[in-house]
Amino acid sequence: MDKLREVPHFCIRHQTVLGYSMVSLLTAASEHIFFSTVFKCPCNYENMLYGSVFLIVPAFILFLLGYMVNARTWRLLTGSCPPEKGDSCSLCRTCAHYCLMLLPVTARALVAPLTWIAVALLRASFYECVASGNGLIKNLMCRDKGQECPKLLVKIPCNKTLSEKISSDFLSLQAQSQLIGWLLIASIMTVALIATCVSHCYSPVSYLQLEFWKIYSKKEQELFQIKAKEHATRLAERNINCFFEATDPEPFQTPSNEDWQKISYLYTFNSQEQYYSMIHKYVNTNRGNSDKFGEGGQNFPILGFVDEASASESEF
Repeated sequence: MDKLREVPHFCIRHQTVLGYSMVSLLTAASEHIFFSTVFKCPCNYENMLYGSVFLIVPAFILFLLGYMVNARTWRLLTGSCPPEKGDSCSLCRTCAHYCLMLLPVTARALVAPLTWIAVALLRASFYECVASGNGLIKNLMCRDKGQECPKLLVKIPCNKTLSEKISSDFLSLQAQSQLIGWLLIASIMTVALIATCVSHCYSPVSYLQLEFWKIYSKKEQELFQIKAKEHATRLAERNINCFFEATDPEPFQTPSNEDWQKISYLYTFNSQEQYYSMIHKYVNTNRGNSDKFGEGGQNFPILGFVDEASASESEF
């Protein structure tokens, strides 16, 4: 029973890794269904075009979807192009934060497309279709083998026995594809490990404080969501009652547009005056009226969870 209770805690602690794993599994399953029901190499000189479309276009679509479903993307874009002209300093600061914040967004968006390409390469069918119509592969595999070799090469995806006649001096197309697939997977894992190590090495806070910070961010957004729902419900009830009862509305305190804008700024870390979120900074700087509220700091990639949590929990 105690072990069952540890399962939710394990999932929460490793939710990022589990999330990436789930995306990868769903992508691999989609690739299998897509290959089984849609893909059929023409086995002619259109092989390269046909195979390339099936290998690259779905990956590109998954990449775009990765941006679309990432809440941080919309946090960055929402209100970033107001009709009034902003000062140059603010615009430069915003652009700098955009570039920095887009790095983890892009990394997450690449999980699904890279999984698609890796699984497709391990399956080898897409690569066989592409490579069999590629001029460079033809020159390498059909050198000194007569004029019939190129014609047979394009038919390999439809007739696996032809591969033994052509690829005697080279790796078969299937072996080439699987080799590239494993190298791609190894490269992705290596880059991911190095990036994680570098981000943790340059963390401005210690490990335990970082864990506390993540807990605080999650709890703050949970309470924000509850309070926002209660506040919106009371405001809606007041307005509806006044409409049906034809009465004057009672005074109702609600954050101004300026207040909402202040807590929606991108988070910046300042080692001199540390705050755990923009709401924390807003509250401790006289509701953002202090000059210290406008003071920026350094925004570390490892602290991206601060803005990310705010964006993901704000969709209620």
